[in-house]
Amino acid sequence: MPDDTNRIAESAERAAASESIRHHPARKFRDGRLDIEEDRLAVEEPLEIRLGGRRFTLTMRTPGNDEELVAGFLLAEGFIESRTDLGEIRRLRGPKGAPDPNAVDVVLNVPAANLRERLKRNFTISSSCGVCGKTSIEATQRRIAPIVSRMTVAASAILELAPMMRHAQEVFAATGGLHAGALFVPSSGSMQSNGPRKNGARKNGHPATQLTSVELKALREDVGRHNAVDKVVGYALMNGMLPLGAALMAVSGRLSFEIVQKAAAAGVPILVAVSAPSSLAVELAEEVGITLVGFLRNGTFNLYCHPDRIVA
Repeated sequence: MPDDTNRIAESAERAAASESIRHHPARKFRDGRLDIEEDRLAVEEPLEIRLGGRRFTLTMRTPGNDEELVAGFLLAEGFIESRTDLGEIRRLRGPKGAPDPNAVDVVLNVPAANLRERLKRNFTISSSCGVCGKTSIEATQRRIAPIVSRMTVAASAILELAPMMRHAQEVFAATGGLHAGALFVPSSGSMQSNGPRKNGARKNGHPATQLTSVELKALREDVGRHNAVDKVVGYALMNGMLPLGAALMAVSGRLSFEIVQKAAAAGVPILVAVSAPSSLAVELAEEVGITLVGFLRNGTFNLYCHPDRIVA
């Protein structure tokens, strides 16, 4: 049965990759002349999201894993709080009854009064972000529990993330035009005791564990960096993996406030990027308890906050 499940997942990922690429002729200048060759482009199309049949929002995304994108977006933005809040995500149908590839309707298991409060709360967070960093961070903290994880990771394992992620970026390799979000989990037999830690070990007596190697659990690509992260969070949500207290998340670009916010909603203790974090991203990570790693490249990286989770 596990083999069948893996084959189904791999088939779904290949299908998602195929609908993410479009072929188009391009005049390419090489060796002093222009020649017409076929080029591969990353697809960008709108996705309309409805809540209970009512228009909710429209986002530009790369088709593929749309259900994960929607689930991750709703969790990360505070509209749902768990898998049980998510009832059903279904395709809208066109005039001839065929499924609309660019429109979904979401049925939530959330009482109307709670949903109205969450909509109001989300508007406060969205409108404050970028205007007042302190207000944005406080609003996020009110709805997201602090990240508590006693897992530590060997620095050598952190260095594994970028090459593993790049190797799995099939659409990026074909088009050069997509961002990626990736979820990493402990490899079999990769956990070892590293003794009690000061921040929490005294409460229950259990030793902390150190992660010495990791494996790629899921990678999603999209023209939008935020969408790629939402797809990964949605994958974890729909597979009953939240909170992600023993996992790492990595992104192919820079770290913004919104990326940290989404990781925090999923309970990720270690967030890694191949590029730079923003000042507000670092401030939020510091406040919610996320270890933030940036500039992961060429065998080096920078640690910006909560460095005790990374062991040299």
